[in-house]
Amino acid sequence: MSASFANALHAAHDAAAAQHYPQGALYVVATPIGNLADITLRALHVLQLADTIACEDTRHTQSLLRAYGIDKPADRLLALHQHNEAQAAQAVVQRLQAGQRVAYASDAGTPGVSDPGARLVAAVQAAGLRCIPLPGASSVTSALSVTGAVAHAPGAGGFVFAGFLPTKSAERAAAVQQLATEPRCVVLLEAPHRIQELANALAVLGDRRVTLARELTKQFEEVSEHAAQDVAAWLQGAPQRVKGEFVVLLHPKAAPEEDSGASERVLRLLLAELPTKTAVKLAADITGAPRNALYERALALKHPPDAPAAHD
Repeated sequence: MSASFANALHAAHDAAAAQHYPQGALYVVATPIGNLADITLRALHVLQLADTIACEDTRHTQSLLRAYGIDKPADRLLALHQHNEAQAAQAVVQRLQAGQRVAYASDAGTPGVSDPGARLVAAVQAAGLRCIPLPGASSVTSALSVTGAVAHAPGAGGFVFAGFLPTKSAERAAAVQQLATEPRCVVLLEAPHRIQELANALAVLGDRRVTLARELTKQFEEVSEHAAQDVAAWLQGAPQRVKGEFVVLLHPKAAPEEDSGASERVLRLLLAELPTKTAVKLAADITGAPRNALYERALALKHPPDAPAAHD
């Protein structure tokens, strides 16, 4: 443990110890995705306080705890991973029912997203016990925050988390074809030994923009944006580009250029015969133009800014 983390433990106690930490509760703890300094003060306090720490890999978590100067005997760590989550979740429930505080940490980041933890939380909730989130590092939100890929346009706002695509080539190709019609930003995850295959599959998306976020928060972190059809060649351009864990973002699908003149002609014809809302809805259905924009244009056509004011 470095002196800086010794100070962090003191700071964690000062900042978090006065808060209430109920017994018989599961604490879902986000841990760093690479940079040890990305732990939160509350996470440090809870990891010290917990009677049991359930974790994806006990050896990895023990190393993490020791880096922060937290000493937990081996019998206070409980392995809970994708291969034993259902059975281990019941062991956690029993400990919670006995009044223990149990923390759960996956190997990196926020549990229950792409890592184990969802089945554990479901089992704890089904038993009528409390789950308390301790937010922190996440590769998904970290990548999204530095790409500007989350649009806010009507019908295309937000993002879709797709995680890892199938490993078999035919199934992966089918999944990519489905994603091709998704207008929102899509978040994918991929391991280094499969990133080239994913890049090859994404090439069918042509000029749709793709961001690769590699080794986030680590020394060789890299964030790079390309057209989908160019990603495979970029990866092949240097050996280090295929190393590390990847977050892959498909940027929002570009909206087709619309013929504003045609949509306005349709809107004018409909406004002459129908109420405004009905005319706008039909014009949007016919032309594919955004309904909000058509509605604003309809109001402008009905009430031009230079029209004389009405008098009673």
